[in-house]
Amino acid sequence: TWKEPIMNWWNKSLSYWLRAVHRDLGFLMVGLCLVYGISGFLLNHMDGKDPAFKTTEATVVLTKGMDQEALEAEWNAGPERPLLKKILGIDEEHFRLMLEGGVGVYNSVTGVTEYEVHVKRPVIYWFNRLHYNRVNGWNVMGDFFAVSLVFFALSGLFMMKGKNGIAGRGKWFLLIGLLIPVLYVVFS
Repeated sequence: TWKEPIMNWWNKSLSYWLRAVHRDLGFLMVGLCLVYGISGFLLNHMDGKDPAFKTTEATVVLTKGMDQEALEAEWNAGPERPLLKKILGIDEEHFRLMLEGGVGVYNSVTGVTEYEVHVKRPVIYWFNRLHYNRVNGWNVMGDFFAVSLVFFALSGLFMMKGKNGIAGRGKWFLLIGLLIPVLYVVFS
């Protein structure tokens, strides 16, 4: 009869459903895991620089003692320099150069001008934007990912039975996994 398949579906054990949802949700979450995993790794190892940008630093020596107008003229006359958008006075000796994709500082006493330009690394840039929740509407996916991680953690506790499950050696790994962040916070 038509009721038999429905009753078979309904009579499955909790561990069956945990495994099935864990498996299918896991496949669904691969893309999000890659985004958060790759960008998180890069952010952990950024050494003070945003990994979403390639930074190029340069130094040029310009004429000493220029005012803003002369500085703008000489900068724009130079070869292969980034577009100068604005000049701001910092103090009596220094001017800040606001460049297309960067920033610089001109020292009027020495003429030394140090600047840096930042260029987006397209894939990493968007991974980081998603990781930091800087894309409109992404907070729904971020929340979905967070709830899914909680589900993975909790469902994973009850999927394995016997000596390798939570009642066996699994409890020791669970305890170690819970102690790691606690010990880190206590001893930091």
